[in-house]
Amino acid sequence: MTAIDRCSAPTRAWVCEAIRIIEADANRSADTHLLPFPLPASWNIQLYLKDESTHPTGSLKHRLARSLFLYALCNGWIHEGTPVIEASSGSTAVSEAYFARMLGLPFIAVMPRTTSPEKVALIEHQGGRCHFVDEPGLIYTESHRLAAELGGHFIDQFTHAERATDWRGNNNIAESVFGQMAREPHPCPEWIVVGAGTGGTSATIGRYIRYRALETRLAVVDPENSVFFDAWRDGTELTGCQGSRIEGIGRPRVEPSFVGSVIDRMIKVPDAASIAVIREVSEVLGRRVGGSTGTNLWGAFAIVAEMLAAGRSGSVVTLLCDGGERYSHTYYDDAWIAAQGLDLEPYGETVRKFLATGRFSG
Repeated sequence: MTAIDRCSAPTRAWVCEAIRIIEADANRSADTHLLPFPLPASWNIQLYLKDESTHPTGSLKHRLARSLFLYALCNGWIHEGTPVIEASSGSTAVSEAYFARMLGLPFIAVMPRTTSPEKVALIEHQGGRCHFVDEPGLIYTESHRLAAELGGHFIDQFTHAERATDWRGNNNIAESVFGQMAREPHPCPEWIVVGAGTGGTSATIGRYIRYRALETRLAVVDPENSVFFDAWRDGTELTGCQGSRIEGIGRPRVEPSFVGSVIDRMIKVPDAASIAVIREVSEVLGRRVGGSTGTNLWGAFAIVAEMLAAGRSGSVVTLLCDGGERYSHTYYDDAWIAAQGLDLEPYGETVRKFLATGRFSG
């Protein structure tokens, strides 16, 4: 008889300990808050923000990073000392660097050179290293190259996001939202509005809605220079040549984790609209939020206005993805806005009009 052992006892022991460490970190962490966004009571429509900025690494991507590490460990792709490489525009890399440091693993983020300096600093603070490319579309091939060169693992959020998370439950974001909505005036939301970067969040929520036989519909908002909207509308695979200005969402290609069949509606959002929203609502919320939250709120405001015009009551849920402190040199910098050639005022007026009257002309 011939037998081959591929996994030694020390290797298996390290993996088991790594999983315990990640699960212990999750056990120490409370769930994120579901915050009511103030709308006039007379509208009888409630809007909620799932505040993902309260995770230890400050963004929605903390959930994804945890799932990706567990998925890679359980698949036998990461072992003691394995360099971990990721293609990321920022927040996912911040969170993955956190988990890599927790496990004593080297971490390299491959990212566009235009990534905000605040995010670069956060990745480096977590012990990660940033590897820049000049063209956003090169992050995939460069990540594969580095993984091969270093004998590491390309964790590949864009392929594995939709499968690394258990969409049937197990404390995913969809289960959390519906649990927190249970005692609200309209506990089953009319709509949940999210952006798509990897597509993992929309896939998880869309599948969960169907699995639980819920009537909630899923809307996905998509920024400029992203191909998700056109690909979903036309049923085609597309590749663009530009990266998104709204970090964390939007892609120049249709990522493998994007599951368009679970989406009920898509909304294209101008970048100037996303940024105008976060500037207008900062006083309402008492804090600054990131650009992807602005994209989410633009879509949510449009849906609330439609419901109000049709005389429908109900609730809408969207995500507060991360805090605005990461974007002080971009979205909150007037010089950066001018250099980008963006005119925020028409969109700011749309937001002010909506908040005052419920009418939305976007």
